[in-house]
Amino acid sequence: MATTRLTLAPLLLIAAVLLATKATAQPAAPAPGPAGPINLTAILEKGGQFTTFIHLLNITQVGSQVNIQVNSSSEGMTVFAPTDNAFQNLKPGTLNQLTPDEQVKLILYHVSPKFYSMDDLLSVSNPVRTQASGRDNGVYGLNFTGQTNQINVSTGYVETRVSNALRQQRPLAVYVVDMVLLPGEMFGEHKLSPIAPAPKSKSGGVSDDSGSTKKAASPSDKSGSGEKKVGLGFGLGLVVLCLKFLF
Repeated sequence: MATTRLTLAPLLLIAAVLLATKATAQPAAPAPGPAGPINLTAILEKGGQFTTFIHLLNITQVGSQVNIQVNSSSEGMTVFAPTDNAFQNLKPGTLNQLTPDEQVKLILYHVSPKFYSMDDLLSVSNPVRTQASGRDNGVYGLNFTGQTNQINVSTGYVETRVSNALRQQRPLAVYVVDMVLLPGEMFGEHKLSPIAPAPKSKSGGVSDDSGSTKKAASPSDKSGSGEKKVGLGFGLGLVVLCLKFLF
């Protein structure tokens, strides 16, 4: 009996070693692959209230430019995304009066070529540079003020609150704004009007939809025509009276 136990002991030891080796030889779970490229449109679509802004990003091709730059730049980028309600609150004709180049500038004005966290916006030096520029390459800027619980952004023409963040991880930050950021350089005093005025002709009349000009009659024209009618009626009365006496 003792001899049998001594014979089995080495066999059990070998079996234990084989099981331990098999357990340690199993391949480890593969490491997660690198994250895919950042896509601004996908972030906005997930937010669910940026249909108009997405449309403008697409037709101006600013969205594609942001995707390329944010995936290749070391500075990162920051986007301020107006909601659909923000665009609906614009006065009628605000966007339609813009040329294609001005539409591009307006959307670029919502993009800064640097990553800013909420804390950064509280301490940043104003004005903050945007991707939009005007004549002589003058850069359109944004100004930020506020405290820990609230940050406001001003364009010099409108001011609104910076709401929650759709994304706040390097290299891209996307913040919600409740108003369309209209740059003062484009919409301020002596610049583009939020509503296009009705066209006026050189003669002072107002053009109708067909393009013809209607000129209002002046008081002197009305009084002159009235005097002519009175004089004509008085003359005819005298002629009738004379005929009665003669016949």
